[in-house]
Amino acid sequence: MPGDLRIRGSVVVPEAELSWRFSRSSGPGGQGVNTTDSRVELSLDVAATSALSPYLRERALANLGDRLVDGVLTVSAAEQRSQWQNRLSAERKLADALAAAIAPPARPRVPTKPSASARRRRVDDKKRRGTIKKLRRGDPD
Repeated sequence: MPGDLRIRGSVVVPEAELSWRFSRSSGPGGQGVNTTDSRVELSLDVAATSALSPYLRERALANLGDRLVDGVLTVSAAEQRSQWQNRLSAERKLADALAAAIAPPARPRVPTKPSASARRRRVDDKKRRGTIKKLRRGDPD
């Protein structure tokens, strides 16, 4: 599976489901800037991929809702001058986005109350500060 994209654990996207597109990148590049297609766009049809179980697919579609166009997630990379490096960067971006989308939700915070000794320490500290401030005032004659 050299061309397959590992997301996490057992989730692996087959190479056949990835769609690549190359174009000219803006920015620095020297003499070859107008002749090399170094910008990379990598797309994955999340709604139809076989890499995700129905449960994970629903979670991904819900979490990626604003980034999807007709169920397709597209990432682009044009940071490097080399197409190969941009391809690696696009794969990394797609894998990170998909891994974050299928990650289980965080456990809800369980509210706790301060212990009796913590409340007592807090009141004692407040009294101590009040006493210090009272001693600063001096005698009201």
